[in-house]
Amino acid sequence: MLHTTEMRMLRWTCGVTRLDKIPIIEKAQKHRLRWYDHIERRPDDHIGKILQRMKVEGKWPRGRPKCRWMDSIRNDMTACGLTEQDTADRDRWRSRIRKADPVI
Repeated sequence: MLHTTEMRMLRWTCGVTRLDKIPIIEKAQKHRLRWYDHIERRPDDHIGKILQRMKVEGKWPRGRPKCRWMDSIRNDMTACGLTEQDTADRDRWRSRIRKADPVI
C-alpha cells in the first residue's frame, strides 16, 4: 500500500499519468538535475546555495546512512556524464539531462 501511494505521489509531482508509460526514475532524475543546475548558477550569497553547501554537525543515527539529496545528484550526474563544472555551460547541461520525452 505504501509503495503504491508513493508511486502515485511521484507521478502526480512529475505531472505524469499511468497511461504515459514514462519511467518515473528518469523523470525524477531530470527534475533533480534541473533544480541543481538552477541553484548552482545562483550567486554565492543566495540562501538556496548556502543551504545546499551547509554541513550539519552532530551524530548520525545507527544503521545504514540515508541517501541524501547530494548523493542522488552525484549519482545522476555520473549517469549523465556531467561534472559540477558543467553547470557553467547551460546548453551542454540541458542537452545531457534531456532524454527523449514522449509526452512532449
